[in-house]
Amino acid sequence: MPTDKLQTAPAEGAAGVTARGETAPPGAPALEAAYYTDPLCPWSWAFEAQWRRLRFECGDRLTWRYVMGGMVADWRSYRDPVNAVHNPGQMGLQCYQVRQLTGAPLDERVWHDDPPSSSYPACLAVKAAERQGREAGEAYLRRVREAVMLAGRNVARAEVLVELAEGLAGDPSLASVFDACRFREDLLGADVRDAFQDDIREVGYQNISRLPTLVLRAGDGPGIVLAGYRPYENILRAVNRLAPDVSTRHGEGETDAVTYVSRWKGATENEVAEVLGVELPAARRLLDEAVAAGALAREVALPGCYRVPHP
Repeated sequence: MPTDKLQTAPAEGAAGVTARGETAPPGAPALEAAYYTDPLCPWSWAFEAQWRRLRFECGDRLTWRYVMGGMVADWRSYRDPVNAVHNPGQMGLQCYQVRQLTGAPLDERVWHDDPPSSSYPACLAVKAAERQGREAGEAYLRRVREAVMLAGRNVARAEVLVELAEGLAGDPSLASVFDACRFREDLLGADVRDAFQDDIREVGYQNISRLPTLVLRAGDGPGIVLAGYRPYENILRAVNRLAPDVSTRHGEGETDAVTYVSRWKGATENEVAEVLGVELPAARRLLDEAVAAGALAREVALPGCYRVPHP
C-alpha cells in the first residue's frame, strides 16, 4: 500500500488563465484530472471506487481524461519491484492481495489459467473506442476491466476485445454512443497507434512510475500528483488544497444504492460502499434489498456487480 504522500506537479502557466493567457471563462471546470491507468492494473480496478466517487461528488466542476500507461509490454521485460511482480503468477498473487486489502471483487485465476501476454492490445482498444467520444471510451475501458478482473477473460486476444465491443454496442443504454463496426476499423488504424504512443510518451515525460496515478490541477498552476492506490480522504485533501471553492455537491448519506448504480449504469458493491460511507456487508445488504424489490439486478457473469434491469 502506498504512503500518504503528495507530490507537486510543475506549473503550466499562471493560475486562473488559459495557456494563451486568457482569463478562464465563467463556469469553466475548476478542477482538472489526468488519470494514468492501465486495463491490466489491479490497483486501478480497486481505485474505481474512489475515482467514481470523486467524479460523482464534483460533478461538472471536474474535467478529466484517461492516459493509458502501457503497463505490460511483455513479460520478458516487465518488472515491478515495488510489488515484487515479474511474471503472471506473481500478478495473480497481487490480485489476491488487492482483493483482501480493498474489498474490490477480483478473480485472480486468469493469471494462472490464461494470462494476458501484454496490456498493449487492451490499451490500443481503449484508444480506438475513445475515437467515438469520451463516453464510449470510458464505457469500453470499464468493459475491459470487468472482463479481465471478474470474468477471467484474456484481453490481450483480439477476438475478446472485438467481442467486448460488440457487447457494448448491443447494450440498449449505450448503443447510441458506440459502433462496433467503426471500432473494428479504427483498431487497426495508424491514428489509434499514434494516440497510444502519445500516451506512452506522456507517461515518460511526466515521470509516471506507478499506476494508478492521478494528477490534479486547478487552472494552470502547480498540480498535485497522487501516485498509487489512495483512500478517498487523500484525494479530498488534495482537492481542498487546489480548489477549496469546489464543494462536493454530494456527500455521504446524500445518495442511495439504486441512484448510484443508475448513475453509472452498473457498479460493484465496494463502489457503493465507498460513496455511501458504509462497510461492505452493509452495502451488500442494501443492494440485495434493491434486487429483491426489482430495482436492481445482479450481473450473473460478473460477481459483485449490479445494474439497473433493462425494460
